Amino acid sequence: MSYNEASRQDLDNKQFYIETYGCQMNFADSEIVNFILMEEGMKPVGEPDKADVIFVNTCAIRENAETKVWNRLKELRGLKESNRDLTVGVLGCMAERIRDQIIEQEQLVDMVVGPDAYRDIPRLLRQVDDGRKAVNVLLSLEETYADITPVRTSGNGVTAFVSIMRGCDNMCSFCVVPFTRGRERSRPMESILDELKQLSDNGSREETLLGQNVNSYRTDNSDFTTLMDHTSRVDPEMRIRFSSPHPKDFPVDLLHLIAERPNLCNYIHIPAQSGNNEMLERMRRPYTREQYLELIDTMREIIPGLSLSTDIIAGFCGETEEEHRDTMTLMETVRYDLAYMFAYSERERTLAHRKFEDDVPDEVKKRRLSEIIEQQMMIQQEINLTEIGREHLVLVEGPSKRSDEQLCGRTDTNKMVVFDREEYRKGDYVVVEIHDSTSATLKGQAKHKSSIREYYSEAVPV
Repeated sequence: MSYNEASRQDLDNKQFYIETYGCQMNFADSEIVNFILMEEGMKPVGEPDKADVIFVNTCAIRENAETKVWNRLKELRGLKESNRDLTVGVLGCMAERIRDQIIEQEQLVDMVVGPDAYRDIPRLLRQVDDGRKAVNVLLSLEETYADITPVRTSGNGVTAFVSIMRGCDNMCSFCVVPFTRGRERSRPMESILDELKQLSDNGSREETLLGQNVNSYRTDNSDFTTLMDHTSRVDPEMRIRFSSPHPKDFPVDLLHLIAERPNLCNYIHIPAQSGNNEMLERMRRPYTREQYLELIDTMREIIPGLSLSTDIIAGFCGETEEEHRDTMTLMETVRYDLAYMFAYSERERTLAHRKFEDDVPDEVKKRRLSEIIEQQMMIQQEINLTEIGREHLVLVEGPSKRSDEQLCGRTDTNKMVVFDREEYRKGDYVVVEIHDSTSATLKGQAKHKSSIREYYSEAVPV
């Protein structure tokens, strides 16, 4: 037996479990780790108490996310105490920030692996088996995992996330991503298209292209609009979404492409963060309120019926009541279909941590966030009321959370719809007439199965 065979055999049949926290990119990363471990002969399990190795894939974007991870690691320490052979590792964005504290001081885990070091996990596991702590948090200027086919061991089998690039060069003053995920680098287009073809062949019907700033995607022969053009042609019956673009350089030619192609979804997540120019400057967001609103107008002019969502931060450093009101009025002007709203939490190493004071009291942050959420929920409820009587093509994702007698799925515009099961199944496209709504969900009556081509028969062919 060769050394490589013996080395591989020592991991063969070990069982692993991955818990994932945070953004869609983290879930996509966990699917990359699945492939790497399964190539070594390891087997995924659905419960942590059945695993020989437990990985916690972490998020460092907000303090609340990190707190959840810390609490979970302390819970897992109890499992380790009852099973001395159990290996616990931390993956992802928290790895570099807390490696010393989490391994040496708290002694909660055996290994720490950063987002660019997943290929090294088998070696690190063998190092742990030899009785040593194992760490690799080195960032890379080249790693995209382009040659790895993610293994999706969870999810609904109908939708999937596809990473097209890694890292971020924007250096927004509040954001830790450039420090935890490194510089931008784009994955070769052919590898992305190959993954989409495989997903299509396996029955997946809706894919979301992921990147910290997808409209910065660049290779020698492609930009983001070119990539979207090619992805839309992989399978005309497969929907394509993307997240997240940046307002500073959103390509207008992409808007025309979305309007032209029926399987490019009429939904764009376009983070604003604030509605005040001075605040945007402190955040190092290189656009003004006026430029942002002009972009929104252009989007809606080119794509009729477009649905929009955004990210909003309440209580960033130095925020005044006037600046807060400007954010409220921006949201009222745009009238987003959905918003992800957070109170600011300071992140070490960011420009805001080094240069500004986190001087907005917690109670003020909470009050402002509450006002933002309350206004947004009213807007969503009003928007969703206008959906009553309309028809949508809904991709069925599975049973409703509340009843197996009902199905749920999303519209082209990313709205969740619930309707009676009848003869429909997961993966079907169903025409649904909306008859009721809440701020979060549409309720309707299924009319018949269809397809993207049939439903959008008046649209320009893909």
